[in-house]
Amino acid sequence: MRELIDAASGFLGLLRKNPGMNPEELLELWEEFHRERHPDLFRKQVECHAAEGFDWREIARKRVFPGLPRRLPLMEAAAGTLPGVWERVLGQAGENLGFQEEVLGVVYVGIGCGAGWATEYGGVPAVLFGLEMIAELEWHTPERLEGLCAHELGHVIHQAWRGEPLEPLEERPAGLLYTEGFAQRLEGLILGRESFHQAAGPDWPERCRELLPDVAREYLGRLNGGDVREFFGSWCDFRGLRYTGYFLGHMFVRHLEEEMFLREIADLGLAEIEDRVRSFLGGL
Repeated sequence: MRELIDAASGFLGLLRKNPGMNPEELLELWEEFHRERHPDLFRKQVECHAAEGFDWREIARKRVFPGLPRRLPLMEAAAGTLPGVWERVLGQAGENLGFQEEVLGVVYVGIGCGAGWATEYGGVPAVLFGLEMIAELEWHTPERLEGLCAHELGHVIHQAWRGEPLEPLEERPAGLLYTEGFAQRLEGLILGRESFHQAAGPDWPERCRELLPDVAREYLGRLNGGDVREFFGSWCDFRGLRYTGYFLGHMFVRHLEEEMFLREIADLGLAEIEDRVRSFLGGL
């Protein structure tokens, strides 16, 4: 099963028919639609926000639904482009990394859980594509969507190579830097070119390099359980620059490749990851 499930078109149709709805009305419409049509997807998103300590209704009401109606054209554009991109990137993952395992894609309109989300759905590995975040970030173009698909497939491949879930690693700042850096590295390997789909403009890599000593110092100080969302989150930033953690993680994995094969890196245990991250950050 390597299909792309459409869990979005029904709700997009409701948005087209009700262009003047306010956030509270959209919240009610969204909840009713997803409870009835896609209860597992609804529950998964609610649990995602709960795990972060957030009230999903407040997130939806204040951060997602105010801009949803005007983002409808970009959501529709992404929904139309994703099937072809998904098929193409799956093919590249097979050609470049030998990945042929079962993975499901799901396109939906969500409540801010992410533009891409590597997880499980229906008991199989899956990548969920949140059109609301794709549109907000303006990642609706083929190139951005290729990078997004490849990055999330990178997480799926990493988990398949390890033979165990990545989530326990990602509960620790060092483990999160490692898993996101590994997915970032695989994004480029799958596509056959260096790719940072998160890049905020052509100068983003250079700005990340300029900030690198500060990012490394700050991240190092949070390895013992600090909050590192500002390095990865779409709604936050570090000193005015978003997604610096992905760049830092990518550099960490490239550093490891100087002495290890990629499949060896994929199997590192948490204790070794933490030691190597600490050493790497301290040397920048």
